[in-house]
Amino acid sequence: MLTALTLLLATADPNHAPPPNDASGAVSIVREYYAAVSRHDYRAAYALWHGRQSYRQFRRGYAQTVRVNVTPIPPFESEGAAGSIYAGIRVRVDAALRSGRRQHFVGSYTLRRVNDVPGSTVAQRRWHIVSAQLSPVPAGR
Repeated sequence: MLTALTLLLATADPNHAPPPNDASGAVSIVREYYAAVSRHDYRAAYALWHGRQSYRQFRRGYAQTVRVNVTPIPPFESEGAAGSIYAGIRVRVDAALRSGRRQHFVGSYTLRRVNDVPGSTVAQRRWHIVSAQLSPVPAGR
């Protein structure tokens, strides 16, 4: 289990990676991602993805977003697969748009990190978002 100090070090020190099987490190990345989006620090948010879209496309996706909040939904689990650890983090996302409209989504993020094996780099041993599946929550829920 990560302590608050370990989590702080994991996010503050780029050479420190959280324990490989601890999904709380993945949860902190999802929180960090949305905090960066809320600050409009799209480069920092984009850097947390193992992305398939360009930075320009990514930034355009948040062009109307004023602020966003994420609520991770336990339990948080991770599992190993072929030299990597994967974590599935369920979330609720609440966003405010420039128009004043509110949006709400539920879904999950999948994060990956390489196991602590000889030859792996610090960057590979950090959690990265590899996919997201979010669905809108109908009004009134």
